[in-house]
Amino acid sequence: MDKDEIHLRRLPAPHADREFCGVDFLPEDLNEALEETEMRVNKTYSCLPAEEKGIHIINIRAIEDIGYDQHESTLLNSLSKNPDADCKYGLYFRDGKRKVDYILVYQYKKSSAGRTVTRRAHYDSTARSTKQGQPLPGKGVQLETGESEPHMDYHEDDKRFRREEYEGNLVEAGLELEHDEDTKIHGIGFVKIHAPWNVLCREAEFLKLKMPTKKMYQISQTHGLLKKINSVIQKITEPIQPKVAEHKPQTVKRLSYPFSREKQHLFDLSDRDSFFDSKTRSTVVYEILKRTTCTKAKYSMGKGEGRKKEATLLNKRRKCGKYGITSLLANGVYSAAYPLHDGDYEGENVEPNDRKLLCEEWASYGVFYKYQPIDLVRKYFGEKIGLYFAWLGVYTQMLIPASIVGIIVFLYGCATVDENIPSMEMCDQRNNITMCPLCDRTCSYWKMSSACATARASHLFDNPATVFFSVFMALWAATFMEHWKRKQMRLNYRWDLTGFEEEEDHPRAEYEAKVLEKSLRKEHKHKEKHRYFPEETANKWRQRTDKEKLTWKDRFPAYLTNFVGIIFMVGLTFAIVFGVIIYRISTAAALAISSTPSGRSSVRVTVTATAVIINLVVIIILDEVYGCIARWLTQIEVPKTDKNFEERLIFKAFLLKFVNAYTPIFYVAFFKGRFVGRPGDYVYIFHSFRMEECAPGGCLMELCIQLSIIMLGKQLIQNNLFEIGIPKMKKFIRYMKLKHQHSLDHEEHMKKKQRYEVDYNLEPFAGLTPEYMEMIIQFGFVTLFVASFPLAPLFALLNNIIEIRLDAKKFVTELRRPVAVRAKDIGIWYNILRGIGKLAVIINAFVISFTSDFIPRLVYLYMYSENGTMHGFVNHTLSSFNVSDFQAGTAPNDPMDLGYEVVICRYKDYREPPWSENKYDISKDFWAVLAARLAFVIVFQNLVMFMSEFVDWIIPDIPKDISQQIHKEKVLMVEVFMREEQGKLQMLETWKDKDKKKGENCNNHSPRLSRSHSGSLSSCHSYPLDV
Repeated sequence: MDKDEIHLRRLPAPHADREFCGVDFLPEDLNEALEETEMRVNKTYSCLPAEEKGIHIINIRAIEDIGYDQHESTLLNSLSKNPDADCKYGLYFRDGKRKVDYILVYQYKKSSAGRTVTRRAHYDSTARSTKQGQPLPGKGVQLETGESEPHMDYHEDDKRFRREEYEGNLVEAGLELEHDEDTKIHGIGFVKIHAPWNVLCREAEFLKLKMPTKKMYQISQTHGLLKKINSVIQKITEPIQPKVAEHKPQTVKRLSYPFSREKQHLFDLSDRDSFFDSKTRSTVVYEILKRTTCTKAKYSMGKGEGRKKEATLLNKRRKCGKYGITSLLANGVYSAAYPLHDGDYEGENVEPNDRKLLCEEWASYGVFYKYQPIDLVRKYFGEKIGLYFAWLGVYTQMLIPASIVGIIVFLYGCATVDENIPSMEMCDQRNNITMCPLCDRTCSYWKMSSACATARASHLFDNPATVFFSVFMALWAATFMEHWKRKQMRLNYRWDLTGFEEEEDHPRAEYEAKVLEKSLRKEHKHKEKHRYFPEETANKWRQRTDKEKLTWKDRFPAYLTNFVGIIFMVGLTFAIVFGVIIYRISTAAALAISSTPSGRSSVRVTVTATAVIINLVVIIILDEVYGCIARWLTQIEVPKTDKNFEERLIFKAFLLKFVNAYTPIFYVAFFKGRFVGRPGDYVYIFHSFRMEECAPGGCLMELCIQLSIIMLGKQLIQNNLFEIGIPKMKKFIRYMKLKHQHSLDHEEHMKKKQRYEVDYNLEPFAGLTPEYMEMIIQFGFVTLFVASFPLAPLFALLNNIIEIRLDAKKFVTELRRPVAVRAKDIGIWYNILRGIGKLAVIINAFVISFTSDFIPRLVYLYMYSENGTMHGFVNHTLSSFNVSDFQAGTAPNDPMDLGYEVVICRYKDYREPPWSENKYDISKDFWAVLAARLAFVIVFQNLVMFMSEFVDWIIPDIPKDISQQIHKEKVLMVEVFMREEQGKLQMLETWKDKDKKKGENCNNHSPRLSRSHSGSLSSCHSYPLDV
């Protein structure tokens, strides 16, 4: 135990009366009064029976060591010190020297008779032991606050025993612990964990952490023209660079090597306190927490048949079970576990720290125009989170050229809208084209010129430039993926991740529990069959069950549930989309009946807008539901490791959310207006509702409206409501609860909170899956249907500029500090991005071919146009219908609505006219256009795929300078070891020469002298050899 530690014990009443007569208890803060005094723990002093009444006193031997009978004024002066300031309000242990690397939080119940004596006690390798025969502090001790025995809570005692055993095992692993239950949060205790130097060195060697050595080398710089260009770029971009030391360009770099205790002389250990930064220290402690187990069944449930059954079940569950920190958190033994933030990020007298720097230079909307300090983000949060923000930054940067090209394409459509011949023909009232009714009976005939606005708006997005933009975006996606791979390699080199390979993770607690259940079930069956077998056979069987694992047969019910569940969810999404279709059809018919003649022209816009809003609300709700369902489906599969769990969860969540977000868009793009039928022979749903048709200008305009509203609404609502509003609401609720508690205890309210108390009130880190998922869905909006909405990259860019700072602010100020995780790539997300990029080529080919009028215009221009222009295109795409062929009960109720009798009306389709022999059959023009469409899909897809693969091939994955630097590091490391070996050999040769000289000197002695000093002679040939 350290010099400032006091061990609390309980003595029975007789001892108390004899030694400390009339003393109820010693001050709780006596530990603070004796900070500078050395003490030792009486290890042989064991706990006394709980039945004997006793009082809290300090260890007698400790009092004898410090001389407790010091002058009273000295004690009062020491008590007047503020220990919280010495430990920097929770960042250090009470001694102010050992840094807190990790926090465990647990809940405990206080006695109903009053507050128990709180403890601030130290636990380290000398203060606590879990060896056989030596009970843990508190075992078998019952706290008493009065004469009456408090009600026993066996469940709480079970948790306490497990905590004590687990913490004892942590101490045996080398960690140092300190408890604190004297906090402002009632019923919450904290365990502060510190990893001493020897533990850090040991674990760094186990984890193969690359650490900087003393050797430094020059980073190769560019020369000539490239050097001048780089210097110019640096000067231009200097105002948008963050003001952090880690972001400045480096000319020298320390050679890194996996840490080894045998080669500590290679590393710069001049400052041991900063050699392992806070991120590394918390990672080391977390690995120990995961590895350390709690296996013993210490708890007896009491008497009675029910208690015996519960005890039997408990012992059977613990018989082979291992309780790491994940299991203990899941079972409620601990309520939270997290590393501490470096300090406060706002305030007048806040000491400079990385968190404050990140808040100023990264997590602020005022620096939205600056680059991210990625190296500082990695230093504080670890490689995995650093890679996420680096990827998000690269994606946002790449959206800039895509946005510029998209704006140019949109402006081209605006500039050429007055020169577009098909829209001019539709707006020309002199053509006097009468169109067939859009619905049965209630709808009347209408003039094509009434759809002039829709036709002109469609040209903004349906023009030849959109084809070029689709090709550009396909190449953009390929370039983005290659650019990210190169950026990733640069980061791996800078962060010393080259050669890093992820090792198999520890099995999850749920997996171990499932394996334990299976082994116990088999063991029970085996015992029933072989009751009278010898003990050796039973031992062999136990060894077999210890190697038990889950097979596909064990998981088959879960796989079947997953398959059925996913199919049901996809079917539910389709059903909701179908319901919205019914809503559109029925609402359009109802508005057509009740609306005034002026309002009937806006029926289509009204129905489309309201339907899209309904789709948006449903998508946002189902997103949250599908996220929970995907997690549940993954949990019942019981994946072995956290990595397997995360990958399966990502796949299911992405599949469900992809279907949820894009099904309404797929319907408008590829199905709406395809199965309508024709006048006189329409297709009906439930024999009542006619299938809806596309607008006269085509479905591309409606697709654009659908895509823009869903994309923008999803981003705005999720960003503003889910990512800003809900966390702030949770924070406000926690604040009100704490305020209510503080009003009950004014004395504790006046104390300043410790760092671990403040961090406990923050939101726990829930992983990067929601952040990635949001961006991946957005990437799909940007690439999959970009032919219909060229402004999608621009809106994504504006959203991401806010998203980066929003996520940064959330990580720095609103979340507990996550455990740093090493990673060299973004994992399964890269494969998903590549898949979306490939799918985008196919979807855009079909959008251009089948949704837009690009192919019909080309076919008309080169096959049917008389003068090589687009004049007559609209008339060519319209078929004729004789109104006398209407089915009974489907003709308009008011055939004279236009003021004249209609004989022939027109509708958009390629069919034979009523005066033809095969009237209303599909014409040969339809097959010509279909062949051209399919040919375009094949040519476009293969051409763009080839170009994407060419871009992939021509851009190397590893930048040339990085590959040279990696090779240089290997050569330098070999040189360092060669020099070390040469030094050892020279040292050995020197010692051998000295040995020979000593031997010659010994041989020159006289025989008598040699005999009388045989011990001296033998000592001539012995020397220490320590390399």
